[in-house]
Amino acid sequence: MHLALFIIFAGLCVAGALNLLLQRHPINSALSLIVVMSSLSVLYLLLGAEFLAAAQVIVYSGAIMVLFTFVIMLLNAGREERTHGSKLAYIAGFPGAAALLGLLAYIFLSQRTTFGNARLGEYLATTGDLSRVLFRDLLLPFEVTSVLILIAILGAVALARKEH
Repeated sequence: MHLALFIIFAGLCVAGALNLLLQRHPINSALSLIVVMSSLSVLYLLLGAEFLAAAQVIVYSGAIMVLFTFVIMLLNAGREERTHGSKLAYIAGFPGAAALLGLLAYIFLSQRTTFGNARLGEYLATTGDLSRVLFRDLLLPFEVTSVLILIAILGAVALARKEH
């Protein structure tokens, strides 16, 4: 069960990352990044890191991606061109989505036991242990990352400002 879920969400993560690189419009790229971040949270959940999975959804898929989408819209990246979609999406997309849903339904319905817990070792880390490591041992990298994200957003806004 865990292997099937890992393969599905790892494939979804890689597909979202490739779609992020191949998109021409920045809003579509941001939406692909949300898919990647959400898939990573499921992978964290499969590893037994429930707190990390919840933080991934709340912080990255929620707050940071909303902020990125706001900055992209603030930059006014131009008009979005209207298309009717590609024929490849209609030919391969719908049967592929139906096959994926069928596979997931088969896996979930064929499981007779409970889903169980996946742990990497015998030691079970609590939220207190994780917060001590994050805010004591890794405080400097945590704060440096937040400052770098803030500088990147301010730089994007400064570059996008229109001179009159």
